[in-house]
Amino acid sequence: MVKEIKKSDYPKPMSFIALVFWTGLFGGIFWGTIGYISYFFNFTDVAPNAILEPWALGDWKKGWLGTVISIILMGVLSVIVAYVYYFTLRKVKGIWFGWGYGIVLFLLVFFVLNPLIPSIKPLFDLSRDTIITSVCLYSLYGIFIGYSINYEYELSKVQEKEATT
Repeated sequence: MVKEIKKSDYPKPMSFIALVFWTGLFGGIFWGTIGYISYFFNFTDVAPNAILEPWALGDWKKGWLGTVISIILMGVLSVIVAYVYYFTLRKVKGIWFGWGYGIVLFLLVFFVLNPLIPSIKPLFDLSRDTIITSVCLYSLYGIFIGYSINYEYELSKVQEKEATT
């Protein structure tokens, strides 16, 4: 005997706002980890631990605990960044807006927030490898956030259209 599967038997899909949250959290943790790997292999002089400098005291922030907490903090901050993208740019199609968003974040961190983080030298005093690696990481991060949110937005529009027809 075969049981008939009804639409009500399927779990409800996650809300779009929840998807933005998880995209931001995963993106921050993933790209923060890639940033740490880049630092570990000397592609960049900027460690993820730099994010803790203005707020945390002690040498623990330079060790493994500081690295783990920094990457988790990047995930939390990335949720905010993802919501900003959601509220401002979710309707724009294409990969270039995500790339541009990543470049804007790079400029924000290395020009505007730079005075708050003493271990990050001014942009033009950094090595060429650090600048190139950082621009690439921020670009890929922006593409990840932008394209993921835009894809889900377009998918939700298609699903709404199918539901009404």
